[in-house]
Amino acid sequence: MKVKVDRDICIGVGNCVAFAPTVFKLDDENKAVVLDVASADEKTIMEAAESCPVSAIIIEDDNGNQLYP
Repeated sequence: MKVKVDRDICIGVGNCVAFAPTVFKLDDENKAVVLDVASADEKTIMEAAESCPVSAIIIEDDNGNQLYP
C-alpha cells in the first residue's frame, strides 16, 4: 500500500493524525505528511483517509491502482 498526501489541497485539520498518529503528522506548515505506513493496518489508514474533509489523502495498492479517493 502506498499513501500520499496532496499538500496543495490539505488544509491541516488533523483528522488523519487523530485516526493514525503513527502514520501521519502535521508539519511546520500545518500540512499532513506520511510517516510510516507499516505502523498501522489498512483499515485504520483507510479510516484516516476517509476522515479528511478535502480528500487530500491518496491510497494506492502495491500495483499503483488508486483505492481512495
